[in-house]
Amino acid sequence: MPGPPPTAHKISVVVCAFSEQRWDELCAAIASLEQQSLVPEDVVLVIDHNDRLFERALEVFDRATIMRNTAEKGLSGARNTGTEAARGSIILFLDDDATADRRWVERMVAPLEDPDIVGVGGTALPAWEGGAAPPWFPEEFYWVVGCSYRGLPTHRAQIRNPIGATMAFRASSLRECGGFASTLGRVGDKPVGCEETDLSLRIAAAQPQSRVILARDAVVHHRVPRQRQTASYFLRRCYWEGVSKAVLVHRLGERATQGLSDERKHALRTLPQGMLLAVAEAWKRRSPALALRAGSIPMGLAVTAAGYVAGSLKVAPFSSHAGVDAAYA
Repeated sequence: MPGPPPTAHKISVVVCAFSEQRWDELCAAIASLEQQSLVPEDVVLVIDHNDRLFERALEVFDRATIMRNTAEKGLSGARNTGTEAARGSIILFLDDDATADRRWVERMVAPLEDPDIVGVGGTALPAWEGGAAPPWFPEEFYWVVGCSYRGLPTHRAQIRNPIGATMAFRASSLRECGGFASTLGRVGDKPVGCEETDLSLRIAAAQPQSRVILARDAVVHHRVPRQRQTASYFLRRCYWEGVSKAVLVHRLGERATQGLSDERKHALRTLPQGMLLAVAEAWKRRSPALALRAGSIPMGLAVTAAGYVAGSLKVAPFSSHAGVDAAYA
């Protein structure tokens, strides 16, 4: 079997972890990186303010560079710490609860042979604990669990931003734009997001000719535990997505408002289509559970909109992640 095509790039992979409760998933993520068809220059594991996890990682992962997050607590700070330490000219990011297919690195890096491409997103398939998605959970909302969702391009195409579980950027672009915003990004179990959107919009503003590409064949499997398969988590995550979008608009102003065209298209085109498909399938199968899926779509949209409105009213006085948390405590 032929090997991967040659590349002039040095490649780093950054993985961020914060909880020992995800130890088994972290071990699987690191193991998947050790079996890649294209071996990265280095794997940087950043431990987010957890001394016990840091010591445990030092004992086990002898092939990775283990670091403490030296920036603000949270996923954005941990990613920025990893970015500064990475030796590669291209930096890939893999979530600590995701495992990469064997050719993931190879397929993520390939589009970056084009100098106009500064970022790449892959496909994040949900690995549902229990084996299958809840029947009421709409595929249009798989972003709630950090996975690729219905409405994304089905082939290689330009996108605004990648999904955080599987993404790559040129190190120079990441560093020149100041990295990920600490105002955004998950801190522990607080589901604030949009840091990838914020980053991509800032890179696009600084490099107008640049593009971010979706590589559909670069696949990771993102674990979805049972506690993220509940209606309460679904609604909470939708609400915080709305809040996150409000923070994003406050940060970037008109640039962010224009950048949210993807959300408008999703709300006006993909979600109505999803409702019709769910209703038709529920009728065909005589399934009340599938009928609930049709109802979950407008409910999720309404709660996301409510989060956006609440965020627009509350977030403006705050410039830090701690301020956002305090507003919603």
